Amino acid sequence: MADYPTSFDKEDLLKCARGELFGPGNAQLPAPPMLMMDRITDVSADGGAHGKGHITAEFDITPDLWFFECHFPGNPIMPGCLGLDGLWQLTGFNLGWRGWQGRGYALGVGEVKLTGMVRPDRKMLTYKIDFTKAIQTRRLTMGVADGIVEADGEVIYQVKDMKVALSES
Repeated sequence: MADYPTSFDKEDLLKCARGELFGPGNAQLPAPPMLMMDRITDVSADGGAHGKGHITAEFDITPDLWFFECHFPGNPIMPGCLGLDGLWQLTGFNLGWRGWQGRGYALGVGEVKLTGMVRPDRKMLTYKIDFTKAIQTRRLTMGVADGIVEADGEVIYQVKDMKVALSES
């Protein structure tokens, strides 16, 4: 297990996006505007509902976010796929935080439920991810997790069996 802190501010996340946090060729977050969180408030390898690890993060919502202008003009809504991407981003971050090597990529998700929307009047999204599996073998490094996205405390997205892998190629 690597010796990283259990919370990260925006500058830490930007270091991760530049490849400076986990080292070259390892897990990175995307750079803004695709970075879908402002801070990680807690991360573990053995916490969460299943004892396999978890990660929690927050994203401040402001009316001037780039996606509100184009999705949809006159009816601004954050695309649901961006919330899903935020969940994938954080799942990969957790694997890198564990000290596991390789670049992250999404493999899929078993089930997605969108029950609410993110409009410009929302203030904050909270991502909560609980790992059901965290696998590292000679040939495979992968996390499987369930997650939710809350908007101002209201659950608006739920995912089951989200998969992210790390690959050294």
